[in-house]
Amino acid sequence: MFYGDIMFSFVNIFIVIVFLIVFGSILVAIISGIKKNAKNNAAPVLTVPAQVVSKRTEVRGDHSHTWYYSTFEVESGDRMEFSMPGEEYGLLAEQDLGLLTFQGTRYKSFNRQR
Repeated sequence: MFYGDIMFSFVNIFIVIVFLIVFGSILVAIISGIKKNAKNNAAPVLTVPAQVVSKRTEVRGDHSHTWYYSTFEVESGDRMEFSMPGEEYGLLAEQDLGLLTFQGTRYKSFNRQR
């Protein structure tokens, strides 16, 4: 009986610890997303000359969703990578020059110069 009581207590404690870790991780992710969104909303919308220097995709969820990213280089030499809709990603080519509009870490648009 004594061994069974110890195992029962251990299992209960283990379940509570796992629950707290999972719940805590979800809470941290939610708070982080809210903070990032608030910071982006407070940032000015900027439009700067830029060049597309690279493009990449990331597939998540066993090929169920694809995320699209493009890296832009501005006149100062700084590079910024933004997530963007697939429709706009498909229209960009590396070395394209144009005007990049963004707000914080949020991509708004890219208008190619002709």
